[in-house]
Amino acid sequence: MSTDPHPDHTAHTAGNHGEGAPSMDGFVTAVVEVGGLQFASEKSVVESVLGRLAGVAAVDANPVAQTATVTYDPRTTNVAELAARVEECGYHCAGRSVPGHLCVPTDEPAPAAAGHEGHEGHEGHEGHEAVGVRSPHEVMGHGGHSTMSMDDMVADMRRRFIVAAVLSIPILLWSRIGREVIGFDADAPLGLSDEWFQLLLSLPVVFWAAWIFFDGAIRALRARTLDMMVLVAVAVGAGWVYSTAVTITEQGDEVFFEAVTVLSAFVLLGHWFEMRARGGANEAIRTLLDLAPPMAVVVRDGEPVEIPTAEVLVGDLLLVRPGAKVAVDGNVEEGESELDESMVTGESLPVHKGPGDQVIGATLNTTGTLRVRATKVGSDTALAQIVQLVQEAQNSKAPGQRLADRAAFWLVFVALLGGTGTYLVWNVLAGRPADEAILFAITVVVITCPDALGLATPTAIMVGTGLGAQRGVLFKNAMALETAARIDTVVMDKTGTLTKGEPEVTDVITDGIDEAELLALTAAVERESEHPLAVAIVAAADQRGARRLRADGFDSVPGHGASASVDGHRVVVGNRRLFERENIDVGALAERRQQLAEGGRTAVLVAVDGRAVGLVAMADAPRETAAAAVAELRALGVEVVMLTGDNEATAARIAGLLGVDTVIAEVLPGDKASKVGELQAAGRKVAMVGDGVNDAPALAQADIGIAIGAGTDVAIETADLVLMRSDPLDVPVALQIGRGTLRKMRQNLGWAVGYNAVALPIAAGVFEPAFGLVLRPEIAALSMSGSSFIVAVNAVMLKRLPLPAAPPPAASTRADLEPAPAPT
Repeated sequence: MSTDPHPDHTAHTAGNHGEGAPSMDGFVTAVVEVGGLQFASEKSVVESVLGRLAGVAAVDANPVAQTATVTYDPRTTNVAELAARVEECGYHCAGRSVPGHLCVPTDEPAPAAAGHEGHEGHEGHEGHEAVGVRSPHEVMGHGGHSTMSMDDMVADMRRRFIVAAVLSIPILLWSRIGREVIGFDADAPLGLSDEWFQLLLSLPVVFWAAWIFFDGAIRALRARTLDMMVLVAVAVGAGWVYSTAVTITEQGDEVFFEAVTVLSAFVLLGHWFEMRARGGANEAIRTLLDLAPPMAVVVRDGEPVEIPTAEVLVGDLLLVRPGAKVAVDGNVEEGESELDESMVTGESLPVHKGPGDQVIGATLNTTGTLRVRATKVGSDTALAQIVQLVQEAQNSKAPGQRLADRAAFWLVFVALLGGTGTYLVWNVLAGRPADEAILFAITVVVITCPDALGLATPTAIMVGTGLGAQRGVLFKNAMALETAARIDTVVMDKTGTLTKGEPEVTDVITDGIDEAELLALTAAVERESEHPLAVAIVAAADQRGARRLRADGFDSVPGHGASASVDGHRVVVGNRRLFERENIDVGALAERRQQLAEGGRTAVLVAVDGRAVGLVAMADAPRETAAAAVAELRALGVEVVMLTGDNEATAARIAGLLGVDTVIAEVLPGDKASKVGELQAAGRKVAMVGDGVNDAPALAQADIGIAIGAGTDVAIETADLVLMRSDPLDVPVALQIGRGTLRKMRQNLGWAVGYNAVALPIAAGVFEPAFGLVLRPEIAALSMSGSSFIVAVNAVMLKRLPLPAAPPPAASTRADLEPAPAPT
């Protein structure tokens, strides 16, 4: 058996961000379902076995989620072979971890493009069944958690604990402790001696309730690694074999059947509670999986037919009735309706959908009937990608976890060697009886079980990423989660991040005409145009209740404006160059237009029948939560830097409105990354928030890249963190989740390490000669299990982390707006 810690089978991405699939052309990443991981330290078995398979580049197992992220070369191996290898080491595996109602678990993911992470739809789902190789103990009916869901495993662990606890009571009463300490004096039934009666009662405990420990130990040894199961099996086995030998041979002073059974009961109790806590940590994934409908209505030969969602193909025409969920991603071909997308995007208001609009699978149709052409199915859907992103983040390892994994492996060696050394010291050197020496040895082995150390960070990461997913904040890996906690500077791109990137009307200036009439005439012309400024004017006219008029003879002048005949008047709308071309005198409006321009607004002139009668000013509107986001970041002690191509005066004005600390203005798109690099060179930990293609280099340069969910695919691929709601207020939410998670990780690691440092010398009897301080194995089991339970519960408490709530949306005021790009 190898004496090295299990290999660190963890992938590294190109660049300086976190983990994921290697940037090797042709490699793919799959999340494989691994059922039956009962204890945190058992993940080393899966990582060791899969890591030795040819073509596997990286393995990250997660006992909390019951999955493993595997990066491999599909030219050398495949999902089916991975599944078979997992089953060979005694665990249940159904191939890729995917929602069964979306796609087939054994489908191969697509190869990753060079330089990208290659995440193609690997989602978590419990309960897939598969026929595979089973360990002899499973065939015998023992230790079989391998084909169970997490809920079934919790119930099975409870049953095992109850059996062990119930049988431990009479064993304890008829033991030396019961006789001498409790004063129990009843004779053993059937004329048996106390020892033989305890032996008979211990058989169901050892060979059924506690058999999972021996089953797990065999798996670990077959995988050439060591874990907690080996320690518990050694402790229970040594105590029971010694006691049985003493009972049969009647050579010896004391038996430890009560220590063996009570130890087993306490370990089972601790891990029953721990597994319940683990189930709570994985709640976010289960919630996501439940969003997609299991059935879909497809139009075949003109008739609606209900089929499983997993059988929907690209190009199928779906019928989505009111109150039904959209099964897969697609485009609307017929009908109009309002869709509730809050479960996927976090957008609280229903979104109007009509012909040509894209719809997202798992969103709820509220009013009308839609016919939708499927464009993405199975693991390619938006929901599947979100689930996969969260899963890979949960399975990835933070730097502290790598150290904890190695420490846990060596701690098993320390426990086994320490137990042996303790026995030899007490029996050989100190001359104490063998039964006392073996009691100390068993206590040392039990109390140093590294389960708390193995749970310390994965549980916190599970809860942190799940908490983020519920708020629409998707961390791509554990490194991003940990890095977010250390950020002291946030650089935010202006357009599309702090602002909507859409102009809104801020001012309507009139000269000899009513404002409502001016808007009615101007909007009539602009309805014929698709220019963003035209759309803004039409929207403002509709909001203010202006009359809807018809325009005839529409004439567009590219880069200048447009003209048309409206209600018997010739109306000209455009910039100053168009008015010069039409020989229209701007008059007194020229000075007002200049003032608006200097204030950062774009002004459109309006003339009626050859006379300038007014102007409409517009600016890019900030997102409703931009100011609140900046305030929250400043409250966290984070400096906010706004990056923009605007001139200094305009940028400073907007920064003042939003409360931004620092402005870097007049930055060319290609220089954004270098500006981020300058901040890093000054010793800052920088997060970059952006949405466009030109933001991708800066996102990659930053310590953590944060992409707005409504942004481009390139930006989202490059970033380490995605804000699905496109809400800047989620930036401080992400940082607070990162800080909270890191705090829990440190607390858990500190507790796990401190517990072992204090407990080991006490268990070895170091303080027995001076203070009479000793621990019995059953007390050691209780403290060890309690330590694991405390670590798991402490991580789940992260769900109570207070996060900023979005303020109620308010109408934009003129002072809140910033300049929109002027027409050219």
